[in-house]
Amino acid sequence: MVTSDPADKAGTRRPVLALAMGDPAGISSELTAKILCLPGLRSAAHFIVIGDRRILDDGAAIAGVKLDLDYRAANDVPINPAERPVFVDLGHLDPADVTRGEATLAGGTFATENFRLALHLADKGRVDGICFTPFNKKAMRYAYPGYDDEIRFVSDVLSFKGKMREFNVLERIWNARVTSHIPLSAVSAHLSVDAILAELELTAACLRLAGIDDPKIAVAALNPHAGEGGSFGLEEIEIIEPAVAQAKAAGYAVEGPFPADTVFLRALKQGFHAVLTMYHDQGQIAMKMMGFDKGVTMMGGLPFPLCTPAHGTAYDIAGQGVADVGASREAVLLAARMALRQANLKETSFA
Repeated sequence: MVTSDPADKAGTRRPVLALAMGDPAGISSELTAKILCLPGLRSAAHFIVIGDRRILDDGAAIAGVKLDLDYRAANDVPINPAERPVFVDLGHLDPADVTRGEATLAGGTFATENFRLALHLADKGRVDGICFTPFNKKAMRYAYPGYDDEIRFVSDVLSFKGKMREFNVLERIWNARVTSHIPLSAVSAHLSVDAILAELELTAACLRLAGIDDPKIAVAALNPHAGEGGSFGLEEIEIIEPAVAQAKAAGYAVEGPFPADTVFLRALKQGFHAVLTMYHDQGQIAMKMMGFDKGVTMMGGLPFPLCTPAHGTAYDIAGQGVADVGASREAVLLAARMALRQANLKETSFA
């Protein structure tokens, strides 16, 4: 753990989380302000917030909240934050330069610089985990032309060579996937027994970090009716079924492949903790239907948790003060829970 105090006033240790402000043209500044005023989150973690004070003040005005923060410069980040959240003021964006509801270079630069500093703090062990309010990928690409997604950016900034994957999380179910941001026409070519096994292993590890000690995972088929015995494709027979069999033999609680149109219903009824889907929208559609306002995106595989609300920047409601903080709240709580568990595991391994 970063914090030197063994326990807070309630007797529970709190991790230190970096909270990077996202796209300023959307609801990110409003959500950041709301997060910092939720007592349940203040008791779950210490915060180091990264952005521009003027942008945050604008978000607080929109949200109708008052902030009590410890404002610092980038070269004065405390190692052990006190009770008040620390705000690292980079002073890099005037609100007058923000066009609400529009993806711009200025907005993308603001978000990438905030995120970059958060990653460096985590990489140096200065924080236990990272959260960020929503980014806009178009704006991020203006600022960082190689930006495909957060995974690519994190890998570039940290020179990270390990396996990292995006998970979508709701209270009752997680969604993992074998392929992500690739064309649908390329999915089948990217499926292999090894790829599926690697995803199952990472999914089980992340579930355990979240506090699920005996994770059960359902695996989705690729083709309609799970291929109908080879009538609608052979991926189930040649790839997915062998991967499930090998995972079972290795001791994982895995079942499938199940038809994708019923796998989530089955998972919820039969107590599975996660569904492994074969491609992006196969799981995203179901997850967003079940909990768009509470869904969390978590990047698994890093030495620290990295979480964000699963929804986007909501340009259509920016500046109206109506953004729902539910998903951001869940992202912070998940990051805090995983950071605490990860720190405890490290302490146990060194004992």
